Amino acid sequence: MFTTLRPHQSTQSNLIPDDLFTAINQLKKELNAVILAHYYQEPDIQDIADFLGDSLGLSQQAASTNADVIVFAGVHFMAETAKILNPDKLVLLPDLEAGCSLADSCPPDAFAQFKAQYPDCIVVSYINCSAAIKAMSDVICTSSNAVKIVEQLPKDRPIIFAPDRNLGRYVIEQTGRELILWQGSCIVHETFSEKKMVQLKIEHPEAEIIAHPECEPPVLRHANYIGSTTALLKYCQQSSSNKFIVATEPGIIHQMEKAAPTKQFIPAPAMNNCACNECPHMRLNTLEKLYLAMKFKQPEINMDESIRVAALRPIQKMLEMSC
Repeated sequence: MFTTLRPHQSTQSNLIPDDLFTAINQLKKELNAVILAHYYQEPDIQDIADFLGDSLGLSQQAASTNADVIVFAGVHFMAETAKILNPDKLVLLPDLEAGCSLADSCPPDAFAQFKAQYPDCIVVSYINCSAAIKAMSDVICTSSNAVKIVEQLPKDRPIIFAPDRNLGRYVIEQTGRELILWQGSCIVHETFSEKKMVQLKIEHPEAEIIAHPECEPPVLRHANYIGSTTALLKYCQQSSSNKFIVATEPGIIHQMEKAAPTKQFIPAPAMNNCACNECPHMRLNTLEKLYLAMKFKQPEINMDESIRVAALRPIQKMLEMSC
């Protein structure tokens, strides 16, 4: 589904200009390009992006952009979504290895068999899935709008929710609807240690715990606030608290510190003494790779047209239901 890197698109130092910010901005003008970046990207990429957001915001921007080239600083499923919405535009992903553990946890063949067991169900798929899974879905959702989407669905129809079981559990709690859950999860959000978080809270009793709904239930039980990445960012600005323990990928802390410079943000600890709370896929993208992708107009995202068309319908339905 994805093109491969050509030999000349390497990261050799002789290909990289000294001032990457200036070089990238020049390429943006030449290509009429827009850079869309997720909050989990490294700070330099966040700072040079034309639009920074979570999955819903990025989808909305991808649907409305007038740019000829979309450079997506994120992971596969995000760039795929941009291509689904913009079949005639060039969509670039700085590193093709930037996948998603959650999307990988839901193989299309296995999901097709799972779906066949429940022929009367409405299929709601979290946007963190492949284009093939989207093509088998009735409506897509994000962590920002999952509750809103499910609440609008007919009460007399059963619902399959895929692929994230933790977000699915959260939606069940918020809506009271029964959902048939695919048992997928995110390697980042399932690594947070409840024990270490409790210890951290004891050390910082004045801190609020804010958490993404992809986290495991034991972590969410301690949260003062649960929300999407964008919702967490807004909450910390509006809250009277001055200290927060942040249970999501720590890339968002860069924006939190910019939005509320007088407040303190502490990354929630992982189970082991590692940087496991950093998404290894998101962090594959670098400013150097972003520049090279624009310079050589690759790696380009493409997919089978039948899958793209089938996946477009549930994405459009999500955008309509999110208005």
